[in-house]
Amino acid sequence: MEDVSLIRGEKWILQQINWTIHKGDNWVLFGLNGAGKTALLNVLNAYYFPTKGKVSVLGKEFGKDPIGGELRKQIGFVSSSLQQKFHPGDNSFEVVLSGAYASIGLYETPTDNIREKAITLLKELGCIQYANRNYETLSQGEKQRVLIARSLMNNPSLLILDEPTNGLDFIAREQFLETIEEISTKEEAPTMIYVTHHVEEILPIFNKTLLLKEGQVFSAGETNEMISSSNLSHFLNMDVEVIWKNGRPLVSKRRAIKI
Repeated sequence: MEDVSLIRGEKWILQQINWTIHKGDNWVLFGLNGAGKTALLNVLNAYYFPTKGKVSVLGKEFGKDPIGGELRKQIGFVSSSLQQKFHPGDNSFEVVLSGAYASIGLYETPTDNIREKAITLLKELGCIQYANRNYETLSQGEKQRVLIARSLMNNPSLLILDEPTNGLDFIAREQFLETIEEISTKEEAPTMIYVTHHVEEILPIFNKTLLLKEGQVFSAGETNEMISSSNLSHFLNMDVEVIWKNGRPLVSKRRAIKI
């Protein structure tokens, strides 16, 4: 992204975003509610085109190259916002199969190879036992695992995880994060963008972080520099302390000492 700005209605949602992601780097996109994270993802997924600036995703430049379904097939997308979009009668297997076509719902007859790929992913992600259950009856954690399987159907070059632990309890969250780490170790693993406003979810595999504030890049760079006491205090306008433990950060508000 080069000097990317986006207007919706009469409001600038994004302003002068500059962001370069190289293959092999995994990024955290960190921002509070209303920072513009969803708008930024919609641009990456080619659902929004920028009002100003230049965007190139996986070698496709917006406005010059064909953009649409073929690009989205190269982008895996996991978001709790997708969960309400599937048809009530779809089972988990059908949801995963739909990932091969980057569609919400299954409108084509899958080939045997596509079916085999879906079954393999369901097994690898521990979902095979509920493959025939209606998706809407699954727990939040089970739904997210199915969405990961769906997102990997096309061996994507880019995997976007949009606040994927929303609604998960501690155990389900940690199990989900372990799955993300496992994906990162596989041969030809996708480049990942993990979107969150919870620093404790930042895994060691995410070596880069972009801090987004009020639609603008506050700072971007190495995660250990971005998620530091001084930088986050400035970002949050609050005196906070960041402690790193087991390769992951924890943040707390400093308490004023009364004398």
